Amino acid sequence: MGEFELIERYFKRAARQADVGIGDDCAIWTPTPGHQLAISADMLVEGRHFLSTVNPCDLGHKALAVNLSDLAACGATPRAFLLSLSLPRVDEEWLSGFSTGLFALADAHGCELIGGDTTQGPLNVSITVMGEVPVRQAILRSGAQVGDDVYVSGHLGDARLALEAFRGTVSLPQAVFELARARLERPTPRTALGVGLRGLATAMADISDGLWGDLGHILNASRLGADLHFPAISNLMLTRDTWTCPADLLQQCVLSGGDDYELVFTSHPSHHHQVMSLSESCNTPVTRIGHITADPRLLLLSKDGRVLPNTFRSFDHFA
Repeated sequence: MGEFELIERYFKRAARQADVGIGDDCAIWTPTPGHQLAISADMLVEGRHFLSTVNPCDLGHKALAVNLSDLAACGATPRAFLLSLSLPRVDEEWLSGFSTGLFALADAHGCELIGGDTTQGPLNVSITVMGEVPVRQAILRSGAQVGDDVYVSGHLGDARLALEAFRGTVSLPQAVFELARARLERPTPRTALGVGLRGLATAMADISDGLWGDLGHILNASRLGADLHFPAISNLMLTRDTWTCPADLLQQCVLSGGDDYELVFTSHPSHHHQVMSLSESCNTPVTRIGHITADPRLLLLSKDGRVLPNTFRSFDHFA
């Protein structure tokens, strides 16, 4: 099977939102009047971002999910994406599974594949995603204010727990491992929550490299600090109800684990009830974990207010 037959069979669909989709040298897409484009790109490399044993359907899902998470972090509505795919060889079973997972998530979020590229080489999936946000309503990292509450969506730490199980550093009951593995391989992009937070969140980021570092990006951009409350953070793991995670491993997973693809955001305390109402309507848990301070430091506090020691670092591709 050649390159163009591969595209025709597994990735070409009739254009729905695009004016011109796959088949020409460029896709043509007209944004909605009164909106700005939100554009992001992520690359997944075999052995670095996913294991060779991953189910191709799950990989297709995750490849798009991590990009949709970036749109969610800006409050943008997904519209279209480009796919660049490097393959060691043509494997029709693999391509069928990958495209099935990819398009299932794309259809669920109304996001259309409008172009890209394929080539032979090491397995590498790169997606550029495009969304829309009303003019001047994008939620940026730089808008946090002193006194704002700090929130996170969903659950943190389980993806890292699964990775540690794969590495053999921790032994998990099978049911716990499967739950954690699903969080690693099939993250849920919080697009509805992100869009709903327009006008409520003052700053936001997605948690791809770990809460400590991704909240740190907000603090650096806003030139502020934060106090985080460990009792709230210690309850964020999805697997906590079925398995007791050792305290040091829990801190590592939740604060610097990465691969969570949840949202961390700040909001004025007066908006708390609206935030919780949005959480309920989106069927997405939201937890208040701390507050923004004028002192440009990120601190972890115990139940009685003591500063806890920390050596947390987020994922860095070149560290």
